[in-house]
Amino acid sequence: MITCIRTDSENQDFKDLVAELDADLKIRDGDDHPFYDQFNKIHMIKYAVVAYENQKAIGCGAIKTYNADTAEVKRMYVPPHLRGKGIASIVLVELETWAKELNYKRCILETGKKQPEAIRLYEKNGYQSIPNFGQYENMDNSVCFEKKLTA
Repeated sequence: MITCIRTDSENQDFKDLVAELDADLKIRDGDDHPFYDQFNKIHMIKYAVVAYENQKAIGCGAIKTYNADTAEVKRMYVPPHLRGKGIASIVLVELETWAKELNYKRCILETGKKQPEAIRLYEKNGYQSIPNFGQYENMDNSVCFEKKLTA
C-alpha cells in the first residue's frame, strides 16, 4: 500500500529523491540545465510530500507559493523503475489537497518538453496548458500548466 507523508525540505527521503531528479534533469536539459537549476533549489520548502511503500520512499513532490491564490508544483519525481504504478498521481493529489487546505485556488507548474512522461501525468490529472509564466516565459523547452482547485 502506498502512503504519503506531509513534510518539508529538511526530510532526508525528500532530499535523496530530489538528488536523483536533479541528476536526471541535468542529462535531459543539457545546456539549459544551469538556467532551470537555479529555480529548483529546495531549501525553505515548507510543503513537501513523500510517498512510501513498505517504508521505502518511492516518490515526492512539493508546492510553494506563487502568489496569494496560486501554488506552484515543484520537484515531482518517481524513480524510473517505479513509474507506471500511479505513484506520481497519488503525490500530486496529496499536493492539491494540501494546496486547497492552504486556500490556494489553483496550481501551476512548469515542466520540460524533454519530459514527455511528466506532460502525460499532468494532462491525465486535469492540468491545462497555459502560456509560459514568469522566468519560463521565453524558454522554448518549457511547457506550463494550471489546474483550478475546487472545494
